[in-house]
Amino acid sequence: MLEIDGSYLEGGGQILRTSLGLSCLTGQDFHIYNIRKGRCNPGLSNQHLFCVKAVQRLCNAKVAGGEAGSTEITFSPGKFEPKDLDIKIGTAGSTTLLLQSLIVPLTFAGKNKKLNPQKMGKIKA
Repeated sequence: MLEIDGSYLEGGGQILRTSLGLSCLTGQDFHIYNIRKGRCNPGLSNQHLFCVKAVQRLCNAKVAGGEAGSTEITFSPGKFEPKDLDIKIGTAGSTTLLLQSLIVPLTFAGKNKKLNPQKMGKIKA
């Protein structure tokens, strides 16, 4: 399992988003600690949780620590199964951040997939 310090450099959510996408694609487990440690509101926020849940759906992952405010998360991907996702994330800015988590695995999916980030309802696959 890869151990990742989430406070590295600017310590933002990009470390998590990139880790999620690469983990889904490669099948590599990871544990991130100190997530957003230097921020005013450290830990996972709503937009980060949407990224975790969306990628979790793509690769049937097991997640520990995936709650609001959590400063660490363990992500263990299962089989990568590209599928359409309907996601209600709420804001345009959060939508582009969500895409950062999904672009890597979906680029290599070998199939056309639809993402509807403003669809009403919860994440579904």
